Amino acid sequence: MENLLGRWFKKYFSDPEGVILAVLLILGFTVVIFFGDMLAPVLASVVIAYLLEGIVTLLENRGLKRFLAVLLVFLLFVAFLLFVFFGLVPLLSKQVAQLVQEIPNMVTEGQRSLLRLTELYPQMFSEAQLKEVMTAIRAGLTEMGQGILSFSLASISTLFTMLVYIVLLPVLVFFFMKDKKIIVAWITRYMPKERGVSLRVWREMDRQIGNYVRGKFVEIMVVGVASYVVFAFMGLNYASLLGAAVGLSVVVPYIGAVAVTVPVLLIGFFQWGWSGDFAYLALAYLIIQGIDGNVLVPWLFSEAVNLHPIAIIIAILIFGGVWGFWGIFFAIPLATLVKAVIDAWPNVVDDAATPPTNQV
Repeated sequence: MENLLGRWFKKYFSDPEGVILAVLLILGFTVVIFFGDMLAPVLASVVIAYLLEGIVTLLENRGLKRFLAVLLVFLLFVAFLLFVFFGLVPLLSKQVAQLVQEIPNMVTEGQRSLLRLTELYPQMFSEAQLKEVMTAIRAGLTEMGQGILSFSLASISTLFTMLVYIVLLPVLVFFFMKDKKIIVAWITRYMPKERGVSLRVWREMDRQIGNYVRGKFVEIMVVGVASYVVFAFMGLNYASLLGAAVGLSVVVPYIGAVAVTVPVLLIGFFQWGWSGDFAYLALAYLIIQGIDGNVLVPWLFSEAVNLHPIAIIIAILIFGGVWGFWGIFFAIPLATLVKAVIDAWPNVVDDAATPPTNQV
């Protein structure tokens, strides 16, 4: 057994570049796991600055000096933050409160609809069974409402921390973009010279993560705005809240689209019942999902690495369980990182294992 482990260790960790890559990965994951909460503003600022760097580079290529490009992009970023915190968040919070207040009426209407089943199909459904179902649904909705209320109260206690983050985040983003070359040069100074494999993995990840996250942001905005416009045009209640939910659902492939379908159709059903308006809503929603899956996603992620659906779901479960929402959001790039490391490692082993050629 010891010989087997020794051969395995020698096979995969005999090359110095492979060892360096392993150490860098372990250090990176250790910092995020154990110091993630403490360094959350810094990590978030690094990610945002990295994403905005693509726009800065585009403006530089158009002849604009870097400082002016950074300043312009930063001002647009601050304007977006102000819109989110002072425009979008209050609107969504108001609609969430209205929806929570409306839940008892929805439960009552649903109970009436279910009781009609006992009249239409008495052999299949009994009144006692339906009452048990409604009791369980009512208890679940009550628990959900209490959870939302407790979350709101807990958020009040962390309001000061959020305000500090709101102020600190833009400042860090600005300096990360402005002093990018200085920071990169300082980090490179302490990196080992034998980092060829690490650089190869990073170049692949730089391309993949940049394309994925920027594309995912565009997808969220397009799907969310399109859903809101359709819902508002049809007169659906809570159009802003549902549009935001549909937009955010694209963060979780496959699972998100299924999960958000339930509230959309339920609210439509409680508003219109079995009617033509409800059918039009269901059709419009299916069209939005179809365009997203068959047109928008292939166009935005044409250069992304193809991962099997099972690999994507496993990555969502693992990274989402470790880092919550951000783990879910970055599940596919992190899975791509794992794939890139696995693909790069055997090449190092093969190169190291290849005997030198005899020189004449």
